[in-house]
Amino acid sequence: MIQPSRVLAGTLLVILAVAGTYPAKALKPDSAKPGTAKPQSKRSEAKPAITPSADAARVTSWVATSHDNQSLPWLVVDKKNAALFLFDKKGKPLSAVPVLIGIAVGDDASPGVGSKRLADLGPAEKTTPAGRFLAKFGLPVGGERVLWVDYATSVALHPIPKDVGPKERRRQRMLSPTSDDNRITFGCINVPTAFYTKLLRPLFQKKGGYVYVLPDTKPIETVFPRLRVEAVKSSGADQ
Repeated sequence: MIQPSRVLAGTLLVILAVAGTYPAKALKPDSAKPGTAKPQSKRSEAKPAITPSADAARVTSWVATSHDNQSLPWLVVDKKNAALFLFDKKGKPLSAVPVLIGIAVGDDASPGVGSKRLADLGPAEKTTPAGRFLAKFGLPVGGERVLWVDYATSVALHPIPKDVGPKERRRQRMLSPTSDDNRITFGCINVPTAFYTKLLRPLFQKKGGYVYVLPDTKPIETVFPRLRVEAVKSSGADQ
């Protein structure tokens, strides 16, 4: 989560193709420091591919077939697997990367959380809200432009902040082979820097795009009601 400034300066096969193409932790490890253990062999460092959950595949198929993205680039954040899947405006899969998300499990932002200082947030308020968001670039307080997922609740998508303390080990968490340690932010979505600068920012910086954040605990059809319509259509077609 970032404290904002006062002025806001196709089908299931698509996502399965993404899953089999990109390694789960496709980032270069930090350079070895004096006194630390030598890096392991390339074979031992190999990471499993990022595979979408059933819910991620379902949402991706729905967006791709219904064109819910309205001719804008879009991405799906699978919170349970701490993964992100990026698509261009035509639904072409571009990348799949690990992400860091809010510490607290939950799908709703606490009332008034957007107007609070980060230091005043309680543990239960550090959530990454689920839903469909029209995301656009803007300026936070004293920082660089970020992709605002939900400006009202101060949730943005950006690389790991440079001023984050080493105790949080955010880079190591993002590089780890599992998603169990990827909950560390105040609510914002942290992504690899190279992915952000080379792929996401060029796509979203002009007109923005849609961000679909999957839920932790809520039923997927509660967060994305249009999935019910797609389910009815599919069942009717099978009869």
